[in-house]
Amino acid sequence: MPRRGLILQTRTHWLLLGLALLCSLVLFLYLLECAPQTDGNASLPGVIGENYGKEYYQALLQEQEEHYQTRATSLKRQIAQLKQELQEMSEKMRSLQERKNVGGNGIGYQGNKEQAPSDLLEFLHSQIDKAEVSIGAKLPSEYGVIPFESFTLMKVFQLEMGLTRHPEEKPVRKDKRDELVEVIEAGLEVINNPDEDDEQEDEDGPLGEKLIFNENDFIEGYYRTERDKGTQYELFFKKADLMEYRHVTLFRPFGPLMKVKSEMIDITRSIINIIVPLAERTEAFAQFMQNFRDVCIHQDKRIHLTVVYFGKEGLSKVKYILESVTSESNFHNYTLVSLNEEFNRGRGLNVGARAWDKGEVLMFFCDVDIYFSAEFLNSCRLNAEPGSQKGFWLLARFWLWNDLSVSIRFPNHWWI
Repeated sequence: MPRRGLILQTRTHWLLLGLALLCSLVLFLYLLECAPQTDGNASLPGVIGENYGKEYYQALLQEQEEHYQTRATSLKRQIAQLKQELQEMSEKMRSLQERKNVGGNGIGYQGNKEQAPSDLLEFLHSQIDKAEVSIGAKLPSEYGVIPFESFTLMKVFQLEMGLTRHPEEKPVRKDKRDELVEVIEAGLEVINNPDEDDEQEDEDGPLGEKLIFNENDFIEGYYRTERDKGTQYELFFKKADLMEYRHVTLFRPFGPLMKVKSEMIDITRSIINIIVPLAERTEAFAQFMQNFRDVCIHQDKRIHLTVVYFGKEGLSKVKYILESVTSESNFHNYTLVSLNEEFNRGRGLNVGARAWDKGEVLMFFCDVDIYFSAEFLNSCRLNAEPGSQKGFWLLARFWLWNDLSVSIRFPNHWWI
């Protein structure tokens, strides 16, 4: 029995030794398989069977790096925009919550009356703090710079006109004149009645009296408008017998947006009567009808066409074009008025307008050269008022063989 146990123990020992050697061999083969290749001619990752040089992988690495840098820049910009929008929304929500609390705490009319000016004044001061008059702004290029316009007591020098008009002009619009006069008067008030914190010393005249500036001492001024913040004014004053200039900076902040009205406009039943006076120009009329078929018949489908034709020559061709459109598109909403007279556009528009007898309609006084779209027709419907006598004018610009502006008034109707 002891001998048999010794034999069994010896066999177990050799079996364990064999298993250990087998595991060592498997581990060695695994390490050889996973070890990186040291052969300089070995192929790198890429298309199987092809060898790539160092330059290829450097270019590939640079391309990937540029891609990730561009992506990172885009993400940073989006994060900055989202942060700004979140901050604006938080301010709006806080303002609304404050107003709600004021209304819910039982504060009467007098309390609201005292609270509203305080909130408005705080908002206006925030507009000044955000404007470039107080702090600079990072601009993407020189095209983002808001230019200054200069002015004197009698003239305004504008840059927006470019070379199309003389930059020097008189402010003929009453609102512009009143604005500049108000600004100069405000600047004089600042100089003649300075606050305690104004950085200027009291100057006396030659006889010891206090210097009083007036509008004749105004030299020049500059102004520019940030559309979402306000208008900045730089004013310069000087007495004739003094060497020093007085410089005043003013800012007119824009107030918050206020709702005037909110309404729903239904234009589904609004018909447009396009009135076209015409004489001879049949080829142009054929092109006009091609655009009319594509836009008015196939897309809009709420159009009536009135053609007022002068003379006999070409009348048969116009009739043939209208009949062709009728047969092809099953369109019958048109009226052809023939006048044996010399061409007169005003006469043609008048006759075409009076030819309509089917109730309320929006009239579009049109020329045969005009090209319009379905979006323009909807703009006409949105910007016209039925039966209005308020002198409403709609200035429409069209693509034409050359640029054309149309502005026509027709009383007691919708007009364009």
